[in-house]
Amino acid sequence: MNDSKISQTPPNTEAHTTPMQRALVEAKAAAARGEVPVGAVITNPKGYVIAANGNRIIEYADPTAHAEILVIREATSVLQNERLVGCNLYVTLEPCPMCAGAISLARIKRLYYGAADEKAGGADHGVRLFSHPSCHHRPEVYGGIEEFACATILRDFFAVKRQS
Repeated sequence: MNDSKISQTPPNTEAHTTPMQRALVEAKAAAARGEVPVGAVITNPKGYVIAANGNRIIEYADPTAHAEILVIREATSVLQNERLVGCNLYVTLEPCPMCAGAISLARIKRLYYGAADEKAGGADHGVRLFSHPSCHHRPEVYGGIEEFACATILRDFFAVKRQS
């Protein structure tokens, strides 16, 4: 999993950062590894960061190693429970359908995302998994959190990729 330390400090006190700002740090680290720069953070019901990671698809040679999946795995391990009831997920890009399914299965309370994914999103765009009748758990969804910063890191990453 992620080598970075997980915060045990109260929310918004870790160097005055929000969980989305921490997710942006994870996205930048993913970009530095050559991964699509998506970062994610899970906070427990008290607001403490219990898991943080970025995409590691190339590093792990695993198409499911999206930031959201990695933090869900880490948080369930920390809490020793397959359900993350009362936990919140912060991610820099709207989750894809695979990640939206995992979010539902994990029973995450709230999803906060930065940049919308008009083409491949799974929450508010694309398949809109949470509004499907077969979706048994629908988290509260809030998009556009730190949207400019989240979109910029993605745009810059792909601009460099197109140049090479």
